[in-house]
Amino acid sequence: MKIFIPLLTALLAGVTTGLDWWEHGNFYQVYPRSFRDSDGDGIGDLDGVTEKLQYLKDIGMDGVWLSPIFASPMDDFGYDISDFRQIQSEYGDLDAFQRLADKCKKLGLHLILDFVPNHTSDQHKYFQLSVAKNETYKDFYVWHPGVDSGNGTMVPPSNWISVFRGSSWEWNEERQEFYLHQFLKQQPDLNYRNPAVVEEMKNVLRYWLDRGVSGFRIDAVPYLFESAESEGRYRDEPLSRTTDDSENPAYLVHSQTMDQPETYDMIYQWRAVLDEYTKQDNRTRIMMTEGYTSLPKIVEFFGNATVNGAQIPFNFELMSNIRKASTGADFAKYVKLWLEGKPANRRSNWVLGNHDNNRLGSRLGENKIDLYNIALQTLPDIAVTYYGEEIGMLDQSIPWSQTKDPAACRSGEESYTLYSRDPARTPMQWDNGKNAGFSNANSTWLPVADNYKTLNVKVQDRARKSHLKVFKKLTKYRKRQILAEGDIDMKVSGDNLVVYKRKVDKVGYVVVALNFGTETATLGLSNMFPQINDRMQVIVSSKKVTTSDNAWVDVNSYQLVGESAIVMQYLWGKNPIVS
Repeated sequence: MKIFIPLLTALLAGVTTGLDWWEHGNFYQVYPRSFRDSDGDGIGDLDGVTEKLQYLKDIGMDGVWLSPIFASPMDDFGYDISDFRQIQSEYGDLDAFQRLADKCKKLGLHLILDFVPNHTSDQHKYFQLSVAKNETYKDFYVWHPGVDSGNGTMVPPSNWISVFRGSSWEWNEERQEFYLHQFLKQQPDLNYRNPAVVEEMKNVLRYWLDRGVSGFRIDAVPYLFESAESEGRYRDEPLSRTTDDSENPAYLVHSQTMDQPETYDMIYQWRAVLDEYTKQDNRTRIMMTEGYTSLPKIVEFFGNATVNGAQIPFNFELMSNIRKASTGADFAKYVKLWLEGKPANRRSNWVLGNHDNNRLGSRLGENKIDLYNIALQTLPDIAVTYYGEEIGMLDQSIPWSQTKDPAACRSGEESYTLYSRDPARTPMQWDNGKNAGFSNANSTWLPVADNYKTLNVKVQDRARKSHLKVFKKLTKYRKRQILAEGDIDMKVSGDNLVVYKRKVDKVGYVVVALNFGTETATLGLSNMFPQINDRMQVIVSSKKVTTSDNAWVDVNSYQLVGESAIVMQYLWGKNPIVS
């Protein structure tokens, strides 16, 4: 009887027990610089993150992904690493990291680190040794003596343009050669055609795996390889003809500097390193890959018939293609493109925000924050949430005098707002106290958003209904079998009403309705799903929806207000009130 009762309870609740920890995981991206400052210097740190881990557990997270925390001169806020095995001093030290890792383990949270393999800082000892032509490190980076311009001066060996504008080649006076940098000139590209580089970066992974991390998010994967040198130079890239600005990376089609065939084998080799650790203790280590590239290229990151790649190649279809004016039909189109494009035996994932894009509410509409969070938490498999999106944080206008983002600073005061990512990186809004509860410093590294007095965790936790309460109810409910394992059948009515059904045989089904239009829409679900029960129980809905949770509604006549969403369930044989 002691065994039977818990089993029966689990079955009635529809809770699943058959998935690995990551397969229906909820992942939360922490930008450590902006999450919580524990020592009063105005900059977030690791002990601050540790302080707030219980909050992440409480809002239903399974994994915590940290943006870069390694030693860095901070020319690109941690994406320029000077030592892959040390913590940036502003964030703490290895002891602080261990406190964080230990607390994650205690709470059952999986810690994911940002791995930045494409480049190092020019302050890294390996680059210094490479400049000096040390025998071991002289080919650790991509060097070229240049091409004679015809008048005795040497010019870069190709027309390549960096992500941060201007030539990807920088002259080094000491070595008397150009080095490649696909990002800032302070971020020289590693040479992955050198086996010593490949082995060293695998050892970096092993170093942190030995310290207990559960995996890595791999930064800027499409840039790992460039086309090989040919006849003393590199192949020029063709003009895109989308801009006349020859300094703008969009000036060229990046056929020689992105998505090279060798890239995928490197991902597969890193997966093999993770699997070494998985086999030791049967605890899966995962890889997330960041690649703003075409869907077929993203799919290659998964692996193929003979080798495994990343478990979670980030799906940017929605984030790259959906805008404030997008319709429900647009949304459904890109959801279906992903579902139909990914391999059938691989897990989906959904990403709506990160540190490189405007915040969800500012980019897609403040009124639709709950709608998009409901979609994120109810689509199949894996959800990734950027810090603060659960409370609906918005972009904060940052004046030129306080701008920190190198992409903005390099563009100049006239146009910096077009390129700045600072508005989406402001301090987390915990409460309405000093600096929104982020720090007790007199000033913070970026200013706190103006709206923090009314938009913060504490206010929303106390409200009858709020973005945060909707989010927490969603994350709790998504643990159930229907959302963890259910199939998906998506329909579109008109331009703006998107409805999908998630079903598990002999358990029941959940219906999610998303109204992207501004006008109220009648659901009329029987026209979309003929076998559906005509009454269903409300689980959760957007803040602006007045229908009570747990209420039973007529799925044909129900009126869903504009820019809102609702989640309803029908369980065969049992429809309890959902707490």
